Amino acid sequence: MLMRVRTTSLPSNPMLNTGSFPLLRLSVLLCSLLGAVTAGAQESGALIDALIRKGILTNQEAEDIRAELVRENNTVPARAMAYGKATDRLSVGMRMQAQYNYLDTDVPGTAFGPVATHHALLRRMYLSFKAGVGGAWGATVTYDFSSGGYDDGYFEWRASNDLTFNFGLRKVAVAYEERASSGDLRSIERTGVTRYFVEANNGRRLGAASYRIGAFLDGKKDLKAGTALFYTAAITNPERNETFNLAAGPGDNTNNQPAYWATVGFNGRIGDAGTWVAGIGAGFLPDQGGAGVANLGRGFDLTLHSAFVDVRTERFNLMAEYLMADVERGASATRDARPAGYFLQAGVFLTPVIEAMLRFESLDTDGRGVNLSDVVRSAPAGGTMDTFSSWFAGANWYLRGNDLKYQLGVVYGKTKDTVSGAPAEATTVGVRSQMQVQF
Repeated sequence: MLMRVRTTSLPSNPMLNTGSFPLLRLSVLLCSLLGAVTAGAQESGALIDALIRKGILTNQEAEDIRAELVRENNTVPARAMAYGKATDRLSVGMRMQAQYNYLDTDVPGTAFGPVATHHALLRRMYLSFKAGVGGAWGATVTYDFSSGGYDDGYFEWRASNDLTFNFGLRKVAVAYEERASSGDLRSIERTGVTRYFVEANNGRRLGAASYRIGAFLDGKKDLKAGTALFYTAAITNPERNETFNLAAGPGDNTNNQPAYWATVGFNGRIGDAGTWVAGIGAGFLPDQGGAGVANLGRGFDLTLHSAFVDVRTERFNLMAEYLMADVERGASATRDARPAGYFLQAGVFLTPVIEAMLRFESLDTDGRGVNLSDVVRSAPAGGTMDTFSSWFAGANWYLRGNDLKYQLGVVYGKTKDTVSGAPAEATTVGVRSQMQVQF
């Protein structure tokens, strides 16, 4: 069969969906955008990006309008033959991010510090497919060429506009910054605090969120005054999933117990000027605690908690999150660890296309330990310490919204406190830049 193929952005965070768009305003916007389509897709895309920045449209509403524009204009950019006879829609998207990093770590008291990072890299090369097979059923698959792995891979059943079920591989909703789209990271990389709690367990980091295989529920309920209640729940394998071997592997004593996740919060509009989101989440991971990877599956559990807020207007944005975990025997064979951390990130548009960003973060591992290379991506190692703090200052240049942007920033990070005879502190200072194109 012949079917329509259109390019689209990668899936946005479902927690940012603030409810139905007012009918009158949507009609006016559609009329304006339909006129823009006849003049060219580039102009309509730029207008939609501007409405997202002003907080008038959410990512999901913008996606719905783009689809409506294609249908109304009866435009078929390309044709493809569907392998599945039941396939009734297909969208293709790609995100490409190229980075350059110069990061130098200094460890006082050592004769020779680690070699500085002076390196260009392809950070992400995502190719994403979203398909529908009729009715409320569909699927999403994303492959990352830069890592030779995958991003999302799940079936979807949309029970209603307000309730969706996913089955397969995706990120859990606990840890708000981690769940947000990598195409909209205002400070180039996610915070070191987020990395410490969610990235793969290496004996220091916890691996306590992000990608999991299981069943996921995302729902919302519209309330009065333009406010909505959102909620998520999931039952998954307890271990973070990062490789094809792990995805296909059998269960054993380290991962035979399911993990449980839940998030609840509210979102809404700030008049016609912007949007806000606030909520809390928690995850329970049996057998994923212990002091180091050798203790996985030994009966030590891990519990993760998060609280977050995200406010965006036409000119300003503010995001903050607090993460805390209870790791049984996480500091040693006889002592639990309760690491906790937070970050504050603020931005202001100096012009319609130039945004200045400032971020601060702080982490206390409660004796579990942290290395600069654990929390500052691409940074040289600086020894195992107990606490971490960091500043980031930079700017984003939106040439075509998030579809084409350049980012540049300065990074300063420090770990402190002597652990097992390690140096008293280590610092990383450097520059990070990134170019992003998505279609």
